[in-house]
Amino acid sequence: MAFDQLIGAGAVARVIAAWVGNVAGGSGYAFRRAFEHGIPRPLAMEDHSNFSVGLALKAAAMGVPYLPTFTGFGGDIVRDHPRIRQLADPFGGPDVLAVGALRPDVAIIHVQRADRQGNAHLWGNLGLTVEAAYAARRTIVTCEEIVPEEVIRSDPNRTVIPGFLVTAVVEEPGGALPSSVQGYWRRDFQPFLDYHRTSRTVDGLTAWLGQWVLEIPDRRTYLERLGPQARERLAVRDQRLAAAANFAP
Repeated sequence: MAFDQLIGAGAVARVIAAWVGNVAGGSGYAFRRAFEHGIPRPLAMEDHSNFSVGLALKAAAMGVPYLPTFTGFGGDIVRDHPRIRQLADPFGGPDVLAVGALRPDVAIIHVQRADRQGNAHLWGNLGLTVEAAYAARRTIVTCEEIVPEEVIRSDPNRTVIPGFLVTAVVEEPGGALPSSVQGYWRRDFQPFLDYHRTSRTVDGLTAWLGQWVLEIPDRRTYLERLGPQARERLAVRDQRLAAAANFAP
């Protein structure tokens, strides 16, 4: 949904992605208006599968120009693709598809906790978070809480983003709402459904942007508009702890 909002606000000229839409609703109406009709501005699209865009980020994270794959042969996505080329296997095997590296200028990643140096603990469904953090020229970490260094050092295997990759770290509880954060917040489906209904028209999207973006000067105002009842309903209060791990040498 964040893709669709940025596109509808006229802030996007090009999208590199496998899918743009609203997970709870379906189609991204702002994306379709921009791509099909140039509203509010023309939109260029570099189409991918989930796997190929992941390979592109992984290649950049590894510092190599491309990564090979067989996935994509026979599909329309790879036809005349600007980032995917068919190559002969130098070892005599079948041809492969080379997926070129994708190096973002900035990755913004929300995690459960981090120390002041940006060493970040993250758990749950990681998606392409780690690949993006390593691939980007700069990484900004927002977190539910900044914790002492000893908390991070107590579980080094959970430090999936090391501080040397991080340009800035920001403590922002609820920073991923209305999406979920494992162990902190549940997903709020209603805002996704409301946005899907409202964004069907340009006027509806304009009204939504005014209410939830342009009239909100900071995060505190957003949380106030969200309301204490919603925050209480979405906050995770129960515990389902992982088993303790003994890191003694």
